[in-house]
Amino acid sequence: MKWGDVLWNNHIVGSFSSQGLPDYNHTLIPTLHNFTYDVYFWVQDASVSQAMEFDINQFTGGHSFIWGHECRIAGGHEWDVYDNVGKKWVPTGVLCNPVSGAWNHLVISVQRTSSNQLLYKSITLNGNTATLNHSESPNTTGWNGVTINYQLDGNSSGTPYTVYLDRLNFTMQ
Repeated sequence: MKWGDVLWNNHIVGSFSSQGLPDYNHTLIPTLHNFTYDVYFWVQDASVSQAMEFDINQFTGGHSFIWGHECRIAGGHEWDVYDNVGKKWVPTGVLCNPVSGAWNHLVISVQRTSSNQLLYKSITLNGNTATLNHSESPNTTGWNGVTINYQLDGNSSGTPYTVYLDRLNFTMQ
């Protein structure tokens, strides 16, 4: 299938929580401001990937905070971040060059600021840290929760490739 995508989604807090944290009264989710997505991933052949996406999502107080991080392979080997309001990817100028046939270590750090802005703090890939300090505005929602995603985007030819995730740690405070 051309341009096929695979999405893995994990509800951490809120309805359908995989961690037993439904937060029915919405007392935990609004207190969370800092998030870290720390994962090792192995990619068979990164050159055939359109992109690999790593997302942190918080939905609270009527706001939808989607910290989308896309390692865009096709078109430049660059990290893009997500503009929630404009619903588009924004290039960061930071290179993204995962190593094919090897384990790559990725650490993403983000924050919901006291003024309810999304702050993309930093991306570390294989020990190389890029400080972004890039802000975006949230969108709206009626749902409450915290989720994380991993998405694998196929290229225009539909070339198959394999990615494994391991030792995923997600912290929130």
